[in-house]
Amino acid sequence: MSGARDDEQPSEGEDALTAGCLLLLMLVADAAAGFLVVLLLAARGLGRMDPGSGQVPAGAPPADWAPLLYFGALALAVGVTGVLLLRLGHRFLGAVQLVFCTVLAGHALGSWP
Repeated sequence: MSGARDDEQPSEGEDALTAGCLLLLMLVADAAAGFLVVLLLAARGLGRMDPGSGQVPAGAPPADWAPLLYFGALALAVGVTGVLLLRLGHRFLGAVQLVFCTVLAGHALGSWP
């Protein structure tokens, strides 16, 4: 018993509202993930601060791969989300996500030890 509801197409206003809400949700999720990365890096930095034990370091400190890994993982998550949005037909939202992914990947590569 398929009624007239199956034949209805969403209006342009409803589609724009859905895309806007989806964009807002993605931006809030990306901002939360970015805040988590910054918080983790700040906590690592505070944990590495030594109040001065009087010992001289024996050599060069080891390479810190954490920023590269954190920002790389964030870029990968944003990129996968962008590709999924493109596959679902949200071209603008997917493009925004992929641009954001490119910026994050560039930042991750810039923090290479």
